[in-house]
Amino acid sequence: MNQVTEGYLCLFTLKNPSFPEYINSADSGVMCLDFHYKHAYLVVVGLYDGTVLVYNVQLLTKEWQFQSNSVSNKHGGIVWQVCWGKDLPDGEMNFYSISSDGKVFNWVLMQNELAQTLVIVLYMDMDPIPGPDGNMVKITGCGSCIAFHPKEPLIFLVGTEEGNIYKCSTAYASIYLYTYVAHHMPVHRIDFNKFSPEIFISCSADWRVKIWEDNRSEPLFVFDLGCSVGDVKWAPYSSTVFAAATVDGKVHVFDLNVNKYKAICIQSVVSKKQNKLTRLAFNSKFPIIVAGDNRGSTRVLKFSPNLRIKPKPKKKEIVVDPMALELIKLNRLLALFREPQALTHPPDVAVVVQ
Repeated sequence: MNQVTEGYLCLFTLKNPSFPEYINSADSGVMCLDFHYKHAYLVVVGLYDGTVLVYNVQLLTKEWQFQSNSVSNKHGGIVWQVCWGKDLPDGEMNFYSISSDGKVFNWVLMQNELAQTLVIVLYMDMDPIPGPDGNMVKITGCGSCIAFHPKEPLIFLVGTEEGNIYKCSTAYASIYLYTYVAHHMPVHRIDFNKFSPEIFISCSADWRVKIWEDNRSEPLFVFDLGCSVGDVKWAPYSSTVFAAATVDGKVHVFDLNVNKYKAICIQSVVSKKQNKLTRLAFNSKFPIIVAGDNRGSTRVLKFSPNLRIKPKPKKKEIVVDPMALELIKLNRLLALFREPQALTHPPDVAVVVQ
C-alpha cells in the first residue's frame, strides 16, 4: 500500500447522499473511524502514519480536538482499527487502537492531551531469535482488527496478519487468554453476534468466513467465498443473518436459519475490474447496508423484505420477547453443530433374586 499524504473525513446523510454534510482533512490517509456510543459528535480517526485524532463535528472549527504526539506518542505502523471503550469510573472518555506495529493502545481524553497506555504487545508464539546486538528478541505479530466483548468490557479479541485470533484482557498485558488458529492469511474483521456474545464471526484474505464459539478451537461454520473477504458484520435485527464484502465487488448475505451452506443473496455492487469492496456496515435502525470500496466511494443498499424476516411464536404459545425468539432460533441452529455432552455410565445397582 502506497503512502498517502492527505486524507479526508466525510459525513453523509441519507437525505443528501451525493455530497457530504461535513468534510475535514488530515495530514495522512484516513484508515478507520468510530463514533462515540453516547456522544455521536465525537469521532476518533486512525491514520496511515500511525496517528490517532479525535474530532468534534459540532464545532465550527475544522481543527482536531485531540491528536497523538507525532514522535513518541503514536503507533509505529498503520492504524487499522479504532474503537471507543466504556467511560472510566471518573468519567473520562477513552478509546483503543490497533496497528500493524503489533501493539494495542488505550487512549484517555484528558483536559488538553491524549494519555497513552500500552495494553498488549502481540508477540508471536515462537522461540526468540538473535537480534543485531546478539540479544534474543521476540517476534512481534502485526495487528489488523480488534473487537470488544459486548458484556465483558475487559475482554477483547484481536486479529493478526498472520491469521491468528487472540483472546485478551485489559487486565493482563503479557498473556493471551486463548488462541484461535483461525486463518491462513490476514484477518480483516471480527464481529460479535448482537444477540449471543459467545458467538463471533471472522473474515480473512484466505477467502473464508468463519463462525466461532468462545473457547472452542474449531469453527462452527466455514464459508468459502472464492476471493479475499474485506469485511463481515452480523445483522442488528437477526441472530442468524450476516453480510460479507469481497474484493470482486460483491456483497454476500447469509441467513443460517434459511440456508446453512449458501448465501441467500449475492449482489454485485461495483465493477471487479476497477474497484474492490473493503468495508460494509449495517444501519442499526433501518434495513439498509453501506458498502465502501478502495477508491473512496460508498454505496447504500436496501434489504428486500425476504432478507429481514423476523421469527414469530407458534400458535397457542405464550407471547415471547423478540430478543428471546432470536436466541431460541440461534441456539436451535447451533445445537446441530455443537459437540454433545459426554454421557456418564449410570451406577450399577445390585439386584437380589429370590
